[in-house]
Amino acid sequence: MSDFGKNPPPYSQPGYTPAQTYQPPPTTETVIIQTTSPAFVPVSNEPTRITCPSCHAQVLTKVEHQANSRTHCWALILCLVFCWPCVCVPYCMDSCQNANHYCPNCNAFIGTYTN
Repeated sequence: MSDFGKNPPPYSQPGYTPAQTYQPPPTTETVIIQTTSPAFVPVSNEPTRITCPSCHAQVLTKVEHQANSRTHCWALILCLVFCWPCVCVPYCMDSCQNANHYCPNCNAFIGTYTN
């Protein structure tokens, strides 16, 4: 028998485009670069001259004192021993609070000094 009167295969018909074969998307690699800041920045209760790890400028740190749990404990002890007029004294003394150091240029947190 002859195939003369039958339809030609689809790949020979006009306007037919063969099906695309599946190609997986290209793989991408994610590279994470992690920089380490200095492990120890020497700070004290007073402003300290350091090189800022964030902006790399030589600065004198800005210090903000913040009450901590030890400050609250001293106030509670003063209240319990009937020295309630002196309860505010630990909140007024910088030596009873943490000293948080910040860069004056970029306001980055440098470190905390705890007594």
